[in-house]
Amino acid sequence: MSRGTERRGLDEDEHHRERAQRKKELVDRRIARATIDRGVVVVNTGNGKGKSSSGFGMLARSLGHGFRCGVVQFIKGSFSTGEEAFFRHFDDCVDYHVMGEGYTWETQDRERDVEKAGAAWGVAARMLADEAYDFVLLDELNIALAKEYVALDAVLDALAARPARQHVVITGRGAPQALVDAADTVTEMRVVKHAFKAGIKAQHGIEL
Repeated sequence: MSRGTERRGLDEDEHHRERAQRKKELVDRRIARATIDRGVVVVNTGNGKGKSSSGFGMLARSLGHGFRCGVVQFIKGSFSTGEEAFFRHFDDCVDYHVMGEGYTWETQDRERDVEKAGAAWGVAARMLADEAYDFVLLDELNIALAKEYVALDAVLDALAARPARQHVVITGRGAPQALVDAADTVTEMRVVKHAFKAGIKAQHGIEL
């Protein structure tokens, strides 16, 4: 290695260290300012894949911390999923309710869909009012809200009145703006590519 090349390498290393130090100082300041300790509302929405998967990932993380958790699935229910099969092994700390009967294009019965969504919301509202639940996942609730199967005002009121340290994750496309405004963290999933559009059916471990 020539002396010039070695010098450039040392300069790049020093530049990298300086940038990393500035980044660390910025992150440390932000961490120092984050002093509020309370439960948060997380909304995962958008047309892309991963909304429920992210929610179930947070469920697994919560179990790792010894949390008491609740799950209500508003739409899914006509087919078994890997997450349900897995989390059923934790009945002592996960209260798991599959309340839907499938997607609306499959059920084709609005009255029945409204009835099932209302029953699911009844279970969810009970969890949101109970301080024994540290973490509550309301899977596909956004769809029930978008289709007006569940009253948005009732959901907003329940979220506002829930125990102070309770975390809530709400998934599904079409999250109403009022829910987005009320949430602490909102992620919108965007489709780039999806295997289904290439004719690949839903796969166990990926979609199911």
